[in-house]
Amino acid sequence: MNSEKEERIRVFPKQVDNSFRGYKIAAVVFLLVTVFTLARSVIHIFFPDGGAGSIAGINTSDEGGSNIISMFALWGLAQLLMGFVYLAVFFRYKSLIPFMYILILAEYSGRVLIGMVKPLVVAHPPPGAIGDYVLIPLAIAMLVLSLKRPSRDVSNTANSP
Repeated sequence: MNSEKEERIRVFPKQVDNSFRGYKIAAVVFLLVTVFTLARSVIHIFFPDGGAGSIAGINTSDEGGSNIISMFALWGLAQLLMGFVYLAVFFRYKSLIPFMYILILAEYSGRVLIGMVKPLVVAHPPPGAIGDYVLIPLAIAMLVLSLKRPSRDVSNTANSP
């Protein structure tokens, strides 16, 4: 089997299980992205302003402000549900981690593109806008590392019979 086909199969495995064959750092970073996603979702759902004004710098005091807050809460619900999917993948279906990195890459790249076409008017750049530019290259690097198989540890194999 050629390596290109092997990598494609590992993005879309025939059988989904809890085996992860990539570099451990890719799984650890995936867990960190999961925690970040869950924390962000809780802020959007439960902060009085959904984080729109207090974190993102969006004016929610004028007409339409309550709609913005409501939209942030709805967005938080979508993030929470995605975070639960991430948790399921991390704890039960690790073979899907490469596929999840493709989804993360698509989400954060889409956020940047939408932000360019439909920019927000904010008092200061929101942390999420900065995070998008960090998560895109990080997701690419972790996708690659999740697809590569680590080489065997020479020190362990040298001492084995």
